[in-house]
Amino acid sequence: MRWSRISNNSTPKGFLFSGISAGLKDSGKKDLALILAPVKSICSGLFTKSVSRASCVDICQQRLDESSGQARAILINSGHANACTGVRGVDDVILATRALSNLLEIEVNKILICSTGVIGVPIPIDNLVANLPVLVSKLEEKNFNEAAEAILTTDLVAKQIVIEIIIEGKPIKIAGFAKGSGMIYPNMATMLAFLVCDVGIDKPTWDTLIKDAVESSFNAISVDGETSTNDSFLAINSGDPISKEYIPIISEGLKYVCEYLAKSIARDGEGANCLLEVIVKGAANKSDAIRIGRSIVNSSLVKTAIHGCDPNWGRILAAAGNAGIPFDLKKVDLFIGEYVILQKGKLINFNKGLIKHYMKLKMNLHDYSIDNTLQIILDINNGLEEGKAWGCDFSKKYIEINSEYTT
Repeated sequence: MRWSRISNNSTPKGFLFSGISAGLKDSGKKDLALILAPVKSICSGLFTKSVSRASCVDICQQRLDESSGQARAILINSGHANACTGVRGVDDVILATRALSNLLEIEVNKILICSTGVIGVPIPIDNLVANLPVLVSKLEEKNFNEAAEAILTTDLVAKQIVIEIIIEGKPIKIAGFAKGSGMIYPNMATMLAFLVCDVGIDKPTWDTLIKDAVESSFNAISVDGETSTNDSFLAINSGDPISKEYIPIISEGLKYVCEYLAKSIARDGEGANCLLEVIVKGAANKSDAIRIGRSIVNSSLVKTAIHGCDPNWGRILAAAGNAGIPFDLKKVDLFIGEYVILQKGKLINFNKGLIKHYMKLKMNLHDYSIDNTLQIILDINNGLEEGKAWGCDFSKKYIEINSEYTT
């Protein structure tokens, strides 16, 4: 049995979506989204580890704890992070979710809220609350794409996916959408991402599945090494219970969706021209492999070398060595694409021109396909495990975007 990607218009059974412009952004673009889940849905959440976190993060965690994960709705606004806004930030979150609670006739502690945008700027709460009736009226299965668009900030493309598998004659679907372009660093889901699945799984098992999926996806990406104040990943399941023998298949689907979204975020890094994939082999365990890979994709020196199509392999080894995982340089194999640089620690007489050409072929500002990937393979030959991490190049455009972000 294998998961298949299907149309975004065919979403998991029982879930409704909407996305509108509520006048929160000056641009007039969509800026308010809503996910409505069926009764008795189970939600797991992972959040930023920053101590400078938005009040919506604290409230989400608190409500998930109080309700044992029984969430029914997720409200998402973009353009304003509502972080570092003091008492007003808390009051606005409570006001918005209470108003939505009344409209949906759902207990307020089963309504979660996420925000994204400029830090230190409160939500234009009057506009948000005034537009909640419109948002609720637009709830439909087919409005998945509209919800995905409404959560974007500096993203150049929307990031969404729906997959399906047939188990015992019954279709099971997983859908996810995310946003993220800057302030992306693997210290728990450095972005906003949302996932829904139409199969029933108990809370402890679901927590484990989601944590595992995040560790090898959202925790393995980096655009700029910056952890946000609002990073949140919320995953909801609802449906008929599934036999435990099929849990590994569900796990595979969750990892597929999370990895796709994580790679999409890395490819859409602010000012990025390519997706960088680092595969670390020969590690003692997968965690060590991911940690080394993360160190490489997070290195500014590696990222600038990638942007310049410069096969400066010494930067790759230096970054790997900063991961805190011991390995023997005399055993290392290193490849850029299919081109071998080091073999058992010895430098090969490689053709720099060919490698530079390979790197240039992967640079395409207008191609956001995650299939066109610049690949680095590092084998430390210290075990049997493998892990991956993803990032992007560092360009002058990144500096331009972030030097003028609020002005």
